Amino acid sequence: MAKRSLSGLSVIVTGASAGIGRELVLQLTSAGARCVATARREEPLAALAEEVRRAAGNKPDPIEIVVGDVTDPAVRQAMRDRAVETFGGLDSVINNAGVGAFGRFDESNEDRLRQIMEVNFFAVAEMIRESLPLLKQGQRSIIVNVGSILSHRAIPRMNEYCCSKFALRALSESLRVELKSVGIDVLLVSPGTTETDFYDQVIHGRGDVPWNKGKGVTAKAVAQATVRAMQRGKREIIPNRLGSMLVWANQRVPSIVDRVMQKYA
Repeated sequence: MAKRSLSGLSVIVTGASAGIGRELVLQLTSAGARCVATARREEPLAALAEEVRRAAGNKPDPIEIVVGDVTDPAVRQAMRDRAVETFGGLDSVINNAGVGAFGRFDESNEDRLRQIMEVNFFAVAEMIRESLPLLKQGQRSIIVNVGSILSHRAIPRMNEYCCSKFALRALSESLRVELKSVGIDVLLVSPGTTETDFYDQVIHGRGDVPWNKGKGVTAKAVAQATVRAMQRGKREIIPNRLGSMLVWANQRVPSIVDRVMQKYA
């Protein structure tokens, strides 16, 4: 994993209308990168673009927006086309868009599982696959996958989400090795509970569990940690102290973690 300057890099950021994605665009453009920001909601994307342009002042416009769903191949193509047409190529893809759901597995259904896997895993995999020709031609190229601490330890009542993030972690680890020879780095970001509107956008309720009620870390803090990791050539970061503690405990005393989780099953 190489150290890199972000100045001049052309970056796609998905799920950029709020939360971590929005903060990533602000951090990246502040560091001199140029971003294609994408999400389903046009109004907050337009507001983000206005804020970025205001901060840039008289400098060349550092942001383009594409409104649409990452599961749509035409939307993914539009992202890449905009990066090439406006910024001359593509150096980084940050796969941040995601969706979750709460509920027991035996009370759920196939449609919900497939919907979550489509957004959180299949769309990410295809975005990477489709972007590789451009990334191979890019400078200091890096793929950033925003996963979750739940890719290290699954929890009850979020089984579909956990499955999608475990799959994303596996893909990230595999591609990190496969793409090393062509000069493309892969960074996995595994946040714990973060102050975003994630829980307001879930498919099925918030659930009566403690891990969606705490404040967590701020989206800005996660974005700052991610940008530093890109600059420093990190493989994976867990920008949450409690999340790191959960991983540590699950590696050493998984039966105790199981017993704690059983209370909420």
